[in-house]
Amino acid sequence: MSMSSRVLHVLLAAALSLVVSAACAATVPANELTSALHWRSVGPYLGGRVTSVAGVAAQPSLYYAAYAGGGVWKTEDYGHNWKNISDKYFRNNNIGAIAVAPSNPDIIYAGTGDSAPRNTFLTGEGMYKSTDAGKTWAFIGLGNTHIISWILVDPRNPDVLYVAALGHFYGPNPERGVFKSTDGGKTWNKVLYVNDETGAITMAMDPANPQVVYAAMWEAYRRPWTLSSGGPGSDIYKTTDGGAHWVNITHNQGLPTGIFGKVGLAVAPGAPNVVYALVQAKTSVPGKPGGLFRSDNGGQTWTLMNNSLDITQRAFYYARVFVDPKDADTIYLPNADVFVSHDAGKTISKLKPPHGDNHAFWINPDHPQILIEGNDGGATVSLDGGKTWSTEDNQPTGQFYHANLDNQFPFRIYGAQQDRGSVYAPSAVPAGGIPAVWRSVKGGEASWVVPTPGQPWITYGSGYYTQEWREDRRTGLATQVPAWGQWNFGSAATETKYRFGWWYHPKVFAPHNPKELLLGANVVFETLDQGVHWKVISPDLTRNDKSRQQRPGGPISADVTGEEVFGTLSSIAFSPLSDKVIWTGSDDGLVHLTTDAGGHWQGVRPPQLPASSTITSIEPSHSKEGTVYVSASRYQWDDFHPYVYKTTDSGSHWTAITTGLPADQYVESVREDPNDPSLLFAGTSATVYMSLDGGAHWQPLSLNLPAVRVTDIEIQPEQHAVVLSTFGRAFWVLDNLQFLEQLSAARVASDAPYLFKPQQTWLVTRRTSGFGAQAAPNTGENLPPGAAVFFHLPADYNGRQPVQLSFADASGKEIRSFTLPQQPKATKPTSGEGAAKVAELHPGMNRFLWNLRYPDAVDVKGIYESPHSQGARPPVGPQVVPGTYYVQLSYAGHTQRQPFVVKLDPRLGTTPAQLQQRFDLLMQLRDSMGELGTALNQALDARSELEHAVAGKHDSSNAAAQALAGLNRDIDEMVNLRIQSDEGALVYAGKLRARLSWLVDTVSASFVAPTPAMVDAADTYMSQEREGVARLHADVAGARAALH
Repeated sequence: MSMSSRVLHVLLAAALSLVVSAACAATVPANELTSALHWRSVGPYLGGRVTSVAGVAAQPSLYYAAYAGGGVWKTEDYGHNWKNISDKYFRNNNIGAIAVAPSNPDIIYAGTGDSAPRNTFLTGEGMYKSTDAGKTWAFIGLGNTHIISWILVDPRNPDVLYVAALGHFYGPNPERGVFKSTDGGKTWNKVLYVNDETGAITMAMDPANPQVVYAAMWEAYRRPWTLSSGGPGSDIYKTTDGGAHWVNITHNQGLPTGIFGKVGLAVAPGAPNVVYALVQAKTSVPGKPGGLFRSDNGGQTWTLMNNSLDITQRAFYYARVFVDPKDADTIYLPNADVFVSHDAGKTISKLKPPHGDNHAFWINPDHPQILIEGNDGGATVSLDGGKTWSTEDNQPTGQFYHANLDNQFPFRIYGAQQDRGSVYAPSAVPAGGIPAVWRSVKGGEASWVVPTPGQPWITYGSGYYTQEWREDRRTGLATQVPAWGQWNFGSAATETKYRFGWWYHPKVFAPHNPKELLLGANVVFETLDQGVHWKVISPDLTRNDKSRQQRPGGPISADVTGEEVFGTLSSIAFSPLSDKVIWTGSDDGLVHLTTDAGGHWQGVRPPQLPASSTITSIEPSHSKEGTVYVSASRYQWDDFHPYVYKTTDSGSHWTAITTGLPADQYVESVREDPNDPSLLFAGTSATVYMSLDGGAHWQPLSLNLPAVRVTDIEIQPEQHAVVLSTFGRAFWVLDNLQFLEQLSAARVASDAPYLFKPQQTWLVTRRTSGFGAQAAPNTGENLPPGAAVFFHLPADYNGRQPVQLSFADASGKEIRSFTLPQQPKATKPTSGEGAAKVAELHPGMNRFLWNLRYPDAVDVKGIYESPHSQGARPPVGPQVVPGTYYVQLSYAGHTQRQPFVVKLDPRLGTTPAQLQQRFDLLMQLRDSMGELGTALNQALDARSELEHAVAGKHDSSNAAAQALAGLNRDIDEMVNLRIQSDEGALVYAGKLRARLSWLVDTVSASFVAPTPAMVDAADTYMSQEREGVARLHADVAGARAALH
């Protein structure tokens, strides 16, 4: 073989090797590429509905709270601070009951499923157990019970427990009743069962004889248009042999003889023969649906103690009673208010916790004045028997129905929280964390809060039934602007001309006409003059089934709050491409379309969708005319499957697009990225999903998001953010939309590095030191400033080869370069504006946050850097000016480069020339500080050597003494190292180094041109610095001469 042939053979072999290697390299799936992303929990910290609470007798500062949609939380300081302890372990954070084992408080049991089943209740998936006081949890079964309402643990044996399972509330099922375990939840026996429409709701145990248990069975169900509480299956049972046998004691002497509904039970721990029952029942007394009954002989006979509506109203939501552990006559009755009685219920008085609609109590058995209470506003602790309470504004567990955003910078988030009202807040703040308590905006506890395009200080909010408000926060004027002026609260829906839903009460502005606002009832209303006049622009777009418009409730009590108003519009959407194209969806499964602004309407529902369903969202495409996405839910018909459909021809044909969505997660919202029509998001009953191919396939985007019902998704395309409203964990923000938009085209090999294009970022003023600069406890997570760089490292990365990220300006001139940590460790989210944030590296995806600054100057050894303005500050490099920049990733011989854009805060009118002036002056000051720092460090080293020589009498000449005196004099004129505390500069003068850092802070405080005074000060200080450096250099030379 000739030399040329051998060379050709080698080249071909090498090329073939490269092709085979590339072919064999696995492509990293998108769910792994998103692993470095992070959802921000932004609050508010306004507590949501609590269903159950517990404490530990021997640790009076320790409590647990279970939230209807927010998981299990723990406080160890009497409720001043709470932390979630379920997120890492629970697949379902909808909690109905919690109990601590009295004999071993490290053992905790939690049952899932909202046990106060209002119209928005959330189902669960069974039981969880912790054996280490909530540090870790394990699933222990009963998954198909859906709602666990009560847990009793044997006070002597933590492995023996009883669970009250209410079962499916929207349909019959056999997994309900009372279950017992004698092995800590490893196995279960159903020990009390009535029928597949009756479940267990409350229980009580004799603590002196745990074989004695009382259980209340409740026959109840919901449909979207009604609630039934009571029936033949509702009874009270008692066992004296640990559940082996039960006796029905419902008809014992003294109890009502009519149909029973929900019953709350309690045994007096100090006198176990005393049993209380708060009974919902048909009685012979008009307007008195039950009452509080007491037995002094273990349930054999009963006495009516009180039948006030204050304690019996809305029994399905309340109807619980709790007894003081030491005083059988002291009881607590949570309802809309909390009532206490000290005479066994004969007379009652109100306590005043921070919020109403109360559900849960736990009383410390050793110190009955110490208690915890749970209500619709969170959990609260009292140390004095209910006279004073801890705050509930420290729990980010709000249940929000929808999210709305505006176009301010930073954008604001608006929403209505269950039983808390309507609020808004910025998505980012200049310092610290996002406030725990958001600002109130006029509106109710459900539905939408909509800011006016271009005038976000004017908002529209909804209340109950026909209530509509327009609020101008600049003037403080709030006006009622109902589309229909009549008020028929409490009436059947058949008696009203228009039907307005509870949380399905849509409002939307036209995309091209900010004066046009639509409002949904059973018809579409339109206003063009801020709600003064409304016009109906559609016929009834629902099925208008009169049989589903009656007064809800029964067979004992009606319950007409408006929650069950049915046959209403649940979604309205304009096409982003034309204001004439409007889509509607109804809560009874219809979809309609008009293409002439309401002149004509046509039904276009997906034919595959079951008739009984609720249209939860409609999303017309932002770029493709005729393409629309529709989501629907059927959980209120006991069907938890996802229903999502897509049309590309304005509803003539529909395709189901649910591949990748779990079969047991219904869908609340679907949104299309306005910048990328292939990128979709879906909010489900448990988390959020994304699709990179227009809905053909879905994958989870849960990341650090807890398991929570995602009620709405909104996108802020200009600020590249995705916002979630949740029903139990308030609002969450993902700030990396432009990263997600790269995933469909990215081909990332598992054995190669890959650099993604950084998202466009903003130059904003961010205060990072001083009072209020750092995030306080119980505040929302702020947006970290800077450029986030995401990059992939090969699967075999082991830290032996360095990884380098370099940043350059538009001309290619390097600004800064970082050699990143080499040990593979878990990446942690970073924030703050100080130094560049370096993610510790590991194989796979990594995140690096560059603070947009040039390199820092050399600092002075031993200087105390104070966060206060009077002290010395770190000599940080200036921030870049707006423009295009480049980041370069170098690893193992591979180099990749990506551009990104930096823009100025759009609220500012500073010109590029002014920003350049600011930058140039800051660079000069940084260099001046660096020169001074270098000279001072050399002088300090020389002084140290000279002092050592003099002290050791190696040199006691006059030359040495003079050199040392010169060094001391000139060092002290440049920097005062005696300042070694935050306010040391109040005692010792700061000298030139501190003045230079103060001036840097002054110039860099805002993105504006430096004033003439700043320039004059800079010229003076830099002149002094040059003179001082020259003296220091001479001093160092003199010292060296003296030493040698």
